[in-house]
Amino acid sequence: MAHTEWKDAPGLPDFSLLKRLARDQLIFLLEQLPGKKDLFIDADLMSPLDRIANVTILKQHEVDKLYKVELKPIVNLVNADKVAGRFRRYKIIFTPQKFYACETVLEEQGVYGDVTTDEWNFYILPLDDDILSLELPEFFRDNFLEGDQRWVTTAGSALRLLQSVYGSFSKVYGIGRCAKMVYESWRELMEDGEQRTRQPEFAKVFLVDRDVDFVTPLCSQVVYEGLVDDLFRIKCGSVEFGPDVTSSDKSIKVMLNSQDKVFSEIRNEHFSNVFGFLSQKAKNLQTAYDKRRGMDIQQMKAFVADELKGLKQEHRLLSLHIGASESMMKKKTKQDFQELLKTEHSLLEGFEIRECITYIEEHINRQVSMIDSLRLLCLLSITENGLLSKDYRSLKAQYLQSYGIEHLLTFANLRQLGLLEEQQAGETLTVMESKVGKLVNDKTVGKLTDAFSSLAKKSNFRALSKRLALVPKSGEEYDLRVPRDMAYVFSGAYIPLSCKLIEQVLERDGWTGMEEVTRMLNGQEFAVTEARSKTDAQRIVLVMFLGGCTFSEISALRFLGKERGCRFIVVTTAITNSSRLLEALLDNSA
Repeated sequence: MAHTEWKDAPGLPDFSLLKRLARDQLIFLLEQLPGKKDLFIDADLMSPLDRIANVTILKQHEVDKLYKVELKPIVNLVNADKVAGRFRRYKIIFTPQKFYACETVLEEQGVYGDVTTDEWNFYILPLDDDILSLELPEFFRDNFLEGDQRWVTTAGSALRLLQSVYGSFSKVYGIGRCAKMVYESWRELMEDGEQRTRQPEFAKVFLVDRDVDFVTPLCSQVVYEGLVDDLFRIKCGSVEFGPDVTSSDKSIKVMLNSQDKVFSEIRNEHFSNVFGFLSQKAKNLQTAYDKRRGMDIQQMKAFVADELKGLKQEHRLLSLHIGASESMMKKKTKQDFQELLKTEHSLLEGFEIRECITYIEEHINRQVSMIDSLRLLCLLSITENGLLSKDYRSLKAQYLQSYGIEHLLTFANLRQLGLLEEQQAGETLTVMESKVGKLVNDKTVGKLTDAFSSLAKKSNFRALSKRLALVPKSGEEYDLRVPRDMAYVFSGAYIPLSCKLIEQVLERDGWTGMEEVTRMLNGQEFAVTEARSKTDAQRIVLVMFLGGCTFSEISALRFLGKERGCRFIVVTTAITNSSRLLEALLDNSA
């Protein structure tokens, strides 16, 4: 098994305090309404709320009944009561914050005078020791597609909360327009609030926009945790395994975190290593059970008291992960997964592109998967600086014929974000980019820089890949059991661009020497020294993904941390993957 030991790495802060703060504030809000009360909860809030305050806690504070609100807006409930002549007191609690538009809606619906409102500043949910989530999946579409910046303040408030609880940041790095706005929002909040000086528990913060790197979330995940998310959908740190995994007629909900001893050892592993590990674990477990033979009464009592419960729990988890692995193997074999990965790797390398297009066409015409077909089209477009006009029109027509004309507006959304574009005349920059690059870096040709950056706004993947060595040379052997770099999270085919940027900037303590890279990423990079810190905190880095983060990126950063003797804490607006990212961009009427 690979990379299981940390090299003299610092310990992580205790994030359970964030849960306690959120729970205490919720209890305070509930107690503002004395006596028995019913709680109507937005469907998207059910899972996060359960992680903060379960039913037992709510009942202790006189919550009588719980209702999940899915289809009907809350104001409809108030109006229905008014029509029926029922009198109740209503309080609407907005989380993570109340926007000005909220009160406008209440006025428009004619219930403004019937309700009181409040805020539950529930900004961050700890999903694990090193993963914190704002649980805002809507952030990606709202910010990057709609240009709605209301969540910027929420992200800034999350940073302020972390700083107030865990101490000051000494250095803040970032890249992307949204990252810059979040940094500025956080600075304003810090200036307005009271300043507390305490020893920091982490000192460096890195903010990164999702649109800086779209390639990574579009790739198939092959580390265990990523595969589980792609196939079973991990929601709020837990997953529901169906009868095909549990080998029974029941589904089981399982928490996936470092408390699960089996999962914690395989979560970051390439899937090809997982069966070997689980097999060895099963043998070790059997050996532990076999110790009972030949024990006397006292030894047996000690065994039952100290070890048996733990062994049974481990056995249960082992069975589930073996079942999940078998289920994933069946599903992936069915979909010709190896052929799919080969196509993705060819796109990343810029190799046999015509064959890749043929494969994508077959995929579309066989109607294998609407989202998967869209994913491959986007990957082709980004890696090739957009599609030739004839290819774009042909593939688009085939897609709409296979999956429905209603997806026409989805193509407009993808085009707007630079995910799926048609090359315009004179836009093929891949060949000449390296020659022009030297000119563009020269400050004396600023006009030329502007002209080229507007010409090649979103698609510089090939040049970036070469510059940052994201794709290892083809033909080189890559031992996935003993990974040599972060590329292992994609079978040795590609190092996530987002993680490579983080590695390079931390190595250089800034963006110096990366001017050509930032130019190709449309700039908006920054590095600011906030305060000095000489403690262990320098070796704990907070990385905030704005617009979502994948489990593959988390695994890659864990690997980097082990290699460098530091620890990464990931804060994300939400966990994402190719399906979630593209579903967010589907036209709502489709």
